[in-house]
Amino acid sequence: MDPLLRLLRRIPDAQSSTWMPAVCGMAGSFGYEIEHYDVSRLVGEQRLFPAVRETAADTAVVAPGFSCRLQIQHFTPRTAVHPAHLLRTLVAIDE
Repeated sequence: MDPLLRLLRRIPDAQSSTWMPAVCGMAGSFGYEIEHYDVSRLVGEQRLFPAVRETAADTAVVAPGFSCRLQIQHFTPRTAVHPAHLLRTLVAIDE
């Protein structure tokens, strides 16, 4: 996570933070299994989902893992993007 945070902090006028050790609760295919759905949701509700819900609407939510992006979209009103997508969007704006 450190290299990613160092990269994101190089974006002009951007502030980056991490909710580590917040986890989304998916754990690979664990959260996809119906018998683990409630546990998966409760794990994310410990820190990550509340933190995402508290962000301003114009704040980019970035998550490198597909599972975490899916969980954030499913359990919060926000959509997280992959760091590469965010960086490509910023480059496109400057071009």
